[in-house]
Amino acid sequence: MLLEFKDIDTYYGDLHVLKKVNYTIGEGEIVSLLGGNASGKSTTMKTIMGVVRPTAGTVIYQGEAIERMPTAERVRRGIAPVLEARRLFPRMTVFENLEMGAYLRKRGPEFDQDLDRVYTLFPRVKERHSQIAGTLSGGEQQMVAMGRALMARPKLLCMDEPSMGLSPIFVEQVFDIIQEINRQGTTIFMVEQNANMALSIAHRAYVLQTGQVVLSGSAAELRQNQLIREAYLGEMQVAV
Repeated sequence: MLLEFKDIDTYYGDLHVLKKVNYTIGEGEIVSLLGGNASGKSTTMKTIMGVVRPTAGTVIYQGEAIERMPTAERVRRGIAPVLEARRLFPRMTVFENLEMGAYLRKRGPEFDQDLDRVYTLFPRVKERHSQIAGTLSGGEQQMVAMGRALMARPKLLCMDEPSMGLSPIFVEQVFDIIQEINRQGTTIFMVEQNANMALSIAHRAYVLQTGQVVLSGSAAELRQNQLIREAYLGEMQVAV
């Protein structure tokens, strides 16, 4: 198992945000975490990255407990985030943003290989490489954010709401690229409100409500679950 949450409790002051949460993410998987606002999805991501420390429980990555490990060390060991709302450096160029993704690595041939990979995955990013990042469209910024994370050569790519604020055509493009990144060998953990798109590409999924996992299983199983269909896929039962 690449990453595990074991009985994670996370608080903000007196607010109990994650309540005895358990997740597993196997190597090579796409695992999606679904849930509404204030369900604990973003706190899960922050807990993985070390921005928030759990009050109790264990986060295990590659067989080692990391819940007290600094964020930079987690990135160095192969966990890279694609943050909610992209969080690019808006006054820097696209290329400079990509460089920042590799800031923990020595510059060398591997950097050029990774840059070529990003440009192959995102031809539009290559076209915009000298453009100021803050002037890009939302979809283009999302592609740069994903490319920046890939420059860290992650084993685990953690994506927080990759479809947020994107037009439908960009959402489809981004999810196609997520699948391609996974096919190339990167494990992906994705927090997402767009359940239909998330379940269409994920291998497995968890559903979080008020800090607790209420459903889990294969993406195919969850797509057929009536509660999921009504709550997240926009289907309603018709009274007869």
